[in-house]
Amino acid sequence: MEIRLQKWGNSLGIRIPSSILKTLNLKQGDKIIINTEEEKIIITKSKNPKISLAERFKNYHGKNLSKSFTWDENQGREIW
Repeated sequence: MEIRLQKWGNSLGIRIPSSILKTLNLKQGDKIIINTEEEKIIITKSKNPKISLAERFKNYHGKNLSKSFTWDENQGREIW
């Protein structure tokens, strides 16, 4: 399939035909990875694994991490 480069602001862009988007299950907002190999442009769908909140905090060492945090007794209608 041959597609023409078109001016898009200060850049050049292409439009990906809907048949290709459907085949690869790509939707608006999906992240893609663009690489080059010799004279080829390779576009790959980014694989973003689902990361739990616990996994995100496991490697967090920022200054907002409180060492004195505790789960106090329930107040009012709180359910833990």
